[in-house]
Amino acid sequence: MSKMKRVFHIVSHFDVGGAERVAVIIAKSPNPQIEYHVVELIRARSPFTRVFISEMRQTGIRYHRFCVPDVHFHYLFERLAACLFPLWFAVLYWRYRPNVVHSHTEMPDLAVCLFFRLFPRCLRRCKVVRTIHSSRLWEGLHATGRRVEAFMQRCRANVAISDSVQENYLHAYGECAPIIHNGIAPVEQQPYPHLRADRQNILFAGRFEPEKGIDTLVRIIQSLSDDARYHFHLFGDGSLRKEAEKALEHCSNVTFRPALFGIARYMQSFQYMLMPSEFEGLSILSIEASFNGLPVIINNCPGLRDTLPPDWPLKVNDNALSQYTDLFQSILPSVNRAEICALAFRYADFHFGIQQMWSGYEAIYLA
Repeated sequence: MSKMKRVFHIVSHFDVGGAERVAVIIAKSPNPQIEYHVVELIRARSPFTRVFISEMRQTGIRYHRFCVPDVHFHYLFERLAACLFPLWFAVLYWRYRPNVVHSHTEMPDLAVCLFFRLFPRCLRRCKVVRTIHSSRLWEGLHATGRRVEAFMQRCRANVAISDSVQENYLHAYGECAPIIHNGIAPVEQQPYPHLRADRQNILFAGRFEPEKGIDTLVRIIQSLSDDARYHFHLFGDGSLRKEAEKALEHCSNVTFRPALFGIARYMQSFQYMLMPSEFEGLSILSIEASFNGLPVIINNCPGLRDTLPPDWPLKVNDNALSQYTDLFQSILPSVNRAEICALAFRYADFHFGIQQMWSGYEAIYLA
């Protein structure tokens, strides 16, 4: 019997985030040949951190937390964490001797790169794996990004999560990374208690940041403020939340909520989910919606269109407000919701089953 492999996933923080969810989903694999650990680079302190840690404890995933706090200030604390990480991680490394270090998102990528540059001999017995989660990397940190990408390519570490991510990485950095799609499983549903019974309830859940299409989201809700058929429930936080609240303060068709950890278990309570993102890597949220019976209205952008069938009827191009208006006023009232739910589920089940993600990564770990 082969010796057990130890795999360390390095993530940005223990909080709401697609990359963090992917790391934990991989680490939930029941494979007895692998012992999983999850390492936090920047110490989060939100209400979801406790839930995140509790989930790992319940499933037997070991975890480790660095000491740099989660403070958002021009990437200062993120870069500080990445630069200090090698000295702290060296102690962890020599204690556990991981066979694989698997990084997720840019700051963990930088931290892993710096660690192995400082301790290059560790590469003799440790494999580096790096999941590329975004179709746009290193915005504002291009010089740093070039150095990290050169390291990842030398280690043959890269794995893309979608066709769009693969194509963009090839264009930007000249390497065609293999693809392992993110895997999801349906979750047991429970009712969401704050719905509007007299309207169709539309869900938005995500960070209030420009790439999530917040400006478009606001314009859609404003344009439908006199339409009594729909009510929008907006879950999340971010730099644009206060701006969005101010823009919609006179609209009666919208409710703002804090981010909700484990929102997938409430998805069947809503009629549709709205995702006007400018770009995604491969949206875990969209895939979760398809697995849990919630049709998604999307902007036809990289990372979203990859999650749904090519003939998906609930999509618009270039976040065009006129197309959203037509969709809400003409298409949704006539669409067969049960039929498109089944269509989305079949597509997600074929392309994004959790077993194929486990098998794909573990073939790399165990090679």
